[in-house]
Amino acid sequence: MNKQQLITELQTVGLKWVAWDVGVSGRKGGAGPSDHKAVTIDGTTVMVPIYTDAAARSPYSVALDPQSEQAVLQLDENPIAPLVFPQQPQFYSLTTTDGIPYWKIALLHGQEVLATTVLQTCMRYSDAATSCQFCAIGQSLEAERTIARKTPAQLAEVAEAAVRLDGVKHMVMTTGTPHTSDRGAAYLTECASAIKHRVNLPIQAQCEPPDDFAWFARLHQAGVDSLGMHLEAVDPQVRARIMPGKASVPVAYYFEAFAAAVKVFGWGQVSTYLLAGLGDDLPTLLQACERLTAIGVYPFVVPFVPITGTPLASHAPPNSELMYSLYQKVSVMLDRAGMSSQSIKAGCAKCGACSALAPFESAQV
Repeated sequence: MNKQQLITELQTVGLKWVAWDVGVSGRKGGAGPSDHKAVTIDGTTVMVPIYTDAAARSPYSVALDPQSEQAVLQLDENPIAPLVFPQQPQFYSLTTTDGIPYWKIALLHGQEVLATTVLQTCMRYSDAATSCQFCAIGQSLEAERTIARKTPAQLAEVAEAAVRLDGVKHMVMTTGTPHTSDRGAAYLTECASAIKHRVNLPIQAQCEPPDDFAWFARLHQAGVDSLGMHLEAVDPQVRARIMPGKASVPVAYYFEAFAAAVKVFGWGQVSTYLLAGLGDDLPTLLQACERLTAIGVYPFVVPFVPITGTPLASHAPPNSELMYSLYQKVSVMLDRAGMSSQSIKAGCAKCGACSALAPFESAQV
């Protein structure tokens, strides 16, 4: 089994975890992909599900080699590869000037990415008729693992420390969707400006397409280097079932926004999440990726991970065969379009830890 196959397998079936306090804390709940832990396999750091039902049944597990005391990945209790865990960052031990632990403001994702949800509330979340069924943005807030609104000053303070103490290389700022027509772009602009005045750190902002595409230029001028606007699913019926509120924003409008954003941020500096396993079949996903790469948008394809406590907690993740085929074909599209994860200035696709796409992409070189 090669590295691409192994990472693809781990991210679909998960990793049976033991109660070790090792490396960066696993992430439960919150916005975006969750219920993961960062592990490094053969030099590649990936986020692997450990808190899901599938992970509890996974044939993959972790053991400690009694001679070397090195963590070892096992398949059916047979050792197959050494594992390394990114260490808990130093900035986690600090507190802001207004008394908030830094880890409630932003977290380390992968090995070198600072990630935050600037607004931990969403206008769609509290109503089942509008909420995205895979989302757990409110869980970490309810558990008091974060705060509802991170101020620009707090974000700047934490970002500076993360760069200085832990060598963080870039930052992701996402947001729940507020009741404003800019869809959070205005607040992201304010936050980016404060961070860039404090520390020179590449930033990706993520939000729904705003009503006025002039926000793209404002975000860029404030210091945002790349932009994420996430489709998650493509087929209108799948979107209506899985994300009824977000589905009110047509896919066609996303593509208008993508085209406008690429003009501002540049070819390959705009990306979108596509969550395989929500209901889109392989041809639908591949057709979407062809459209996206043709206009300079990086399709960040990720296996859906069912998060505990959400309506889709029991929804099966995609199988590794689907993901492997998807990665192979999308990596060819990226190569043809002259895009790569490493050429992106900041963001989820640059980090790549929630997907196995980057190792496939590098195999094209």
